[in-house]
Amino acid sequence: MNKYLVLLLLIFANLFWAGNYVFGEYLVDEMSPLQMTFSRWLIAAFLLFPMAHWIERPKWKSVWKEWKTLLVLAILGIISYNFLLYEALQYTNSLNAALVNSLNPAVLVVFSVLFLKEKMAVSNIIGLLISLFGVLLVLTKGQLQLIFDTSYNQGDLLMLVAILVWTVYSVIGRKTKSIPPITATSISALFALIMMLPVIVFSNNDFNFNLSNQAITGVIYMGIFPSVASFICWNVSLRHIDASKAGVYLNLITVFTAIISLILGHSISFIQVLGGIFVFLGVFLTSKRKKKIKDETIKLSPVAGMVGK
Repeated sequence: MNKYLVLLLLIFANLFWAGNYVFGEYLVDEMSPLQMTFSRWLIAAFLLFPMAHWIERPKWKSVWKEWKTLLVLAILGIISYNFLLYEALQYTNSLNAALVNSLNPAVLVVFSVLFLKEKMAVSNIIGLLISLFGVLLVLTKGQLQLIFDTSYNQGDLLMLVAILVWTVYSVIGRKTKSIPPITATSISALFALIMMLPVIVFSNNDFNFNLSNQAITGVIYMGIFPSVASFICWNVSLRHIDASKAGVYLNLITVFTAIISLILGHSISFIQVLGGIFVFLGVFLTSKRKKKIKDETIKLSPVAGMVGK
């Protein structure tokens, strides 16, 4: 495949994921985080199962034998991460959420060291500290003397929890390497929908059916583009580029979120820009490892390119 086409696929994947943050910030005014999560994955499931069957042609009996692991992935990657993300967007803006989420690759490397017994160089440690400094700049709005204050933005703190959930999900997801990625995501989505359905039924007061046209458009967008289209673009590109190189493009999520926010009339503060620069620099240093280790880190979960964004 032409290298420029691969680049285009990576750009579109991250552009669609960025849209999830922006649309999510608007949708929280009309939908609860639970409704957003359920609606998004209900739409995605109708697309994923036919795709899995036609493209990957999995041996479904073998896949179902891994139901316990897939159930855990559904709880962590689909329900918990997305719920925390949309809950966070009720208190913070999409750019702040994307900036905090940029710390994810660095945290993933740390967990790889702790639980997968990988080695961490001095440059990795320095990179992690720089990333943390960047996130603290965003959390404290540049007033680092308030680090030990208890008045942090609730949304930013929820995004930190979301990062931890996503990291645990990624480490556990390595156990599903024998299952094709679209298939694994399809089953996880189904489990998540089944678990969320009773809560939806018995809490119908939180389920708004009188949605505006903008909200309906946003839900359809999140069900198709971040959940399915990004996943396809990402995995097709990984067939033609090293995972370690592709991972660098994940930082485009924050860049695109900032651009979309500017187009929609939102302002971007100097502290957000400065914090983002530190986070990106730190992630680069943290991820600067031997090729084999980097590829394994990025590919910890075969569904990592989809569920957690």
